[in-house]
Amino acid sequence: MNPYERKRRWKFILLAFAVVIAGASLWYTDYLVKNISNVERTRADLWAQSTRNIIAMPDVNDEYITFIYSMRDSLAVPAIVADSADNIIIWRGLDTSKTDMVEDTERTYDPKYFQSQLAQMKRQHPQPIVLELDTRKWYVYYKDSLLLTQLRAFPYIQLSVIAIFLLVAYSVFSSSRKSEQDQVWVGLAKETAHQLGTPISSLMAWVELLRSRFNAPDDPLILEMENDVKRLETVADRFSKIGSKPVLHNHVVYEVVEEYINYFKVRVSDKIEFVLSGDSQVEALINVPLFDWVIENILKNAVNAIQGPGVIKVDIRENLAKEQVFIDICDTGSGIPRLKFDTVFQPGYTTRKRGWGLGLSLTKRIIENYHKGHIFVKDSEIGKGTTFRIVLKSNMTYEAA
Repeated sequence: MNPYERKRRWKFILLAFAVVIAGASLWYTDYLVKNISNVERTRADLWAQSTRNIIAMPDVNDEYITFIYSMRDSLAVPAIVADSADNIIIWRGLDTSKTDMVEDTERTYDPKYFQSQLAQMKRQHPQPIVLELDTRKWYVYYKDSLLLTQLRAFPYIQLSVIAIFLLVAYSVFSSSRKSEQDQVWVGLAKETAHQLGTPISSLMAWVELLRSRFNAPDDPLILEMENDVKRLETVADRFSKIGSKPVLHNHVVYEVVEEYINYFKVRVSDKIEFVLSGDSQVEALINVPLFDWVIENILKNAVNAIQGPGVIKVDIRENLAKEQVFIDICDTGSGIPRLKFDTVFQPGYTTRKRGWGLGLSLTKRIIENYHKGHIFVKDSEIGKGTTFRIVLKSNMTYEAA
């Protein structure tokens, strides 16, 4: 299992663990809510029965009435007693500012407020408590206490706060770690370029010495050695520019790609055929050393995907309507599963035993971050091949800007 797959698996495990914790929290809170709701139902029922006893037995002694009143008043559940026509008869635990005393015996109330409270109680508890008084029937409605209402919302608020905290913490630590890693890699890259400088200069001198000693200025072997030394010089130049903003220049894309293919094809199997086609005049602002790196990574992957004879086609077209340059690189290799179209660009993803899985990740970064373009798997079929598409802004867009 490659590092990327292992990292993704751990993410799924941690996500599943978080879901289990959230589910357990919600389940336990729901358990508590149901228990408290049952208790409040019992209290509302006791309040209703106490009210019925007070109304039904007006002639009992004062001590008993006092006891009934004290027991009823201790059951602090907001409630309304109404008849079958929803006329409000008695209430408790509601906003007293909505009621007015009239002649010390009667009360008037704000109809809109009490009707809204009655509607809310019916929504929370559709089944009222029925009080039977001789030929009359009264209905007791009640609503959840403030504690129960807060308890219902508590787990969602708690989980939301925890999720926000974790997201912010993850973002901060991830950004800090990425910044530290970038500094390490930039330092390592620049040191590599510095270390390569001395042997490259020596190799250039040795090539010139061979050419002069054997009087062979046009010897193909010496020319190829010189090309390889120049390639090393280009590689060192790439590493020296990592971490700094590259300078883009106007180039004919066809010529840049053709030059690299001519260098690359003599260094791979002669069973692989290279075909370059398309618009030979289209221009774009690119950084040649970095853009060569992109082409190199894709062509190397294409060569590795081809088992035996094969063809690698590179087609360059300009989309005038969108002011873009399309570079399609198509091979006849083993292909990529559709589910892996995005995964292949992730750091650490590789199908080779000795691969680092950095080539296509680096390619994506060069195209998207430095050239403000786009790269993706346009099409692929197992056993038939893959087509990568690079999209660059055409030069006319930069000039207009």
